[in-house]
Formats: sequence, C-alpha cells, structure tokens
Amino acid sequence: MAVKVLVVDDSSFFRNRIQEALSSDSRIEIVGVAVDGREAVTKAVALKPDLITMDVEMPQLNGIEAVRQIMRQAPTNVLMLSSLTHEGARVTLEALEAGAADYLTKDIRAWMDRSSALTKEFIERVVALGKSRQHRPVTAFSRQPAPASSSTARVFRSEPVVAKPRSEREFRRETPQAASSTQSSSTSRSNDDRSGAATQPLSRIKVPDVRIVVIGASTGGPAALQKVLMALPASYPLPILLVQHMPGTFTKVFAERLNQQSMIRVREAVDGDRLEPGLALLCPGGMQMMLDPRQTDRVKILAGDDRMTYKPSVDVTYASVAKTYGSKVMAVMLTGMGADGCDGARLLKQAGGTLWAQSKDTCTIYGMPQAVVNAGLADAVLDLDDIGNMLAKCRYA
Repeated sequence: MAVKVLVVDDSSFFRNRIQEALSSDSRIEIVGVAVDGREAVTKAVALKPDLITMDVEMPQLNGIEAVRQIMRQAPTNVLMLSSLTHEGARVTLEALEAGAADYLTKDIRAWMDRSSALTKEFIERVVALGKSRQHRPVTAFSRQPAPASSSTARVFRSEPVVAKPRSEREFRRETPQAASSTQSSSTSRSNDDRSGAATQPLSRIKVPDVRIVVIGASTGGPAALQKVLMALPASYPLPILLVQHMPGTFTKVFAERLNQQSMIRVREAVDGDRLEPGLALLCPGGMQMMLDPRQTDRVKILAGDDRMTYKPSVDVTYASVAKTYGSKVMAVMLTGMGADGCDGARLLKQAGGTLWAQSKDTCTIYGMPQAVVNAGLADAVLDLDDIGNMLAKCRYA
C-alpha cells in the first residue's frame, strides 16, 4: 500500500520541489497540498494521510500550532521541514514536543541543486514514517502510549564474544559495515522480533550496578529522550552520555531544553568535559563522542572519520565506552531508523555490558532497537514509559 502524503508549505518553490521528489517514488502517493497551517488541519481531517510534510513557518497558523490541532483532531505522523538556524532548531523542537514525529533540515541550496542524497534521504524518511503510521495508529504526543502489559518486559540472552576497539579507526577496521552509507546490516536481519523471547515482570529484570549510562537514538529520539531523562532524580549517581542523530545547529538548543525539563543536568558536550554523577552530556551534531583513553573520566569530541555515515554515531560511542568500562556499562537503544549502534552494541556485549532496547510498540521507527534485538544483543526490551524508571534504579558500582 502506497504511503499517502499531504504536503504543507507556503512556498510554491518548496511545494513543487517536494512534490517532484515524492512523485519519483512509486511507494508514495500525494493525496493533497496545503499552503498554510489552517488548510493543513482541514485537509488532515478530510484526507486522513499517513504522513504530513510540514513547513515550520507559515501564515494563518504556524507549524507548531498546526501540529497541535492535527494531533487533537486527526493524529498523524508529521515530518517537519526546518531551516538550519538557531531559531529553526528551537521551533522544530517545539513542534516535536507538540507531537511531530521527525524533522528534516531545509537547506535551500540542496533543494535548488536537486541533491540526489537529499532526495533519497527525504523519500526514505517519508516512507519509513508513513509505513509506521499504517502499521500502528498515531494517538498524539506521546504518539506511542505504553500498552496494558507495560509492567512486563521481554528478556533476551546473548552470546559473549571478544575484542574491544582502541579508537574510531580500529573500530572501523573491526566492524567495516559501520561505515556503509546504506547501513546494510539493517536489511539483512528479520523484520520481526527475535523469536522465543521470554516475557517477565519488570521486577525480575536485573538492574546492574554500573559506572556509566549511554543512550543512543535517532528518529523519534527527542521526545523519547525527554521522557527517559525526566524520570531520573536530581541525585542520580551516574554520568550519562547521549547520542542523538541531529545537526550541529540543533544539539545545543536540544540540550538546553532537556536541561530545563529534567531534574538532572544536561548540556552539549565539549572536548575535555568530565563525567559527573547526574550530568548528561549530549554529543554535538556533526561530531563524534568518545572517552579519552588517557583520562577515562573525560570525553573527547572529535570530527571523526569522514567515511562514517553518522555524525554523531552511536556505534562509535558504544565502542569507546565498552573499551573503558566493560561490564560496568548500562546502554540503552531508543527509537531510530537504520542500524547505527548495532556494531557498537556487539562490542559492548563482548565486554560484558548490559543493553536494553525500546519496544517496537513504543518506537516511532523500530530500526535501531530492532537491529540489536534481532542480533541477540538486547538483555531486555522495555516500553518507553518504563525505561527511565528502570534506569533510576541503577547504582554506582
């Protein structure tokens, strides 16, 4: 079934370019076009699309208010299109809080040049979000409420393995698929949850004593991270590293918003930052975050290898933390497209660390959690509403 899309933009140039891009893929059907937020709400109710592409800044009714009304009247996955500016980041994050599923940066030069990379990314994002809408109804922000069985979690056993990377370069040598621009590892695994999973009460899941928590996320991650971090107390005894796929102009604003919303402290990481209890460091967009091998209580922020698909990459941070802290790592894989983090998770499990994955029913996109689950690397799969509460039980080893 083709993904039904409603295109919303007050610019005739962007409306035409968006329609041109989407019309090139047979998996997509454009069912309507709107030129402002008010018309977007009306057509969302009437057309019931699987996905809406929404400009942030529009007349009559801006993108944020349009998202709020759509979530009340006709809950739908919304992909925001936002400028690469500080203000664009702020407004986009407000739209995500209002219920939008994801965003794509609106670089006019790339759109004017008809960038094939941009078109491909745009189409894949639209198809993934639209298909997730077809398979699971959207019910406003939080779009994926915890099911009635949220007091249970699926528990897995994974095989121990070997080797720890010493650097991003060594990590790339040991796991060359991490550099693949298509993340082919995600397509080689089953589309279903790992079979034979035992379901147990949350009270029976082992919460390890650890030295550090590291969380990876992509599509749907901003809302998921907010929910997780808000469940942690101000006296949280562990340092936290956050890796969210996000451009550099967005991460500082995102960290500031998380800091305002959470009881723990959150800030965008800078090179040399020290790990501290109750402090979450967010990797800057366009960079990589590792632990300093000479001072293991400090982070290193690096430009990283240009061949790496993701900047930041969950794989890189997981691998670095695994090398330094081994079995004293608590890792979490949240919602996101692709398979970033799976190779790093394998190295983390080799070192004896613990990994929890977000459940399919509560993910915006199940790709990243699905990759670690299908690879047998997840110790447990938890609903989003439970992850923060379970992390709050972790103690310093």
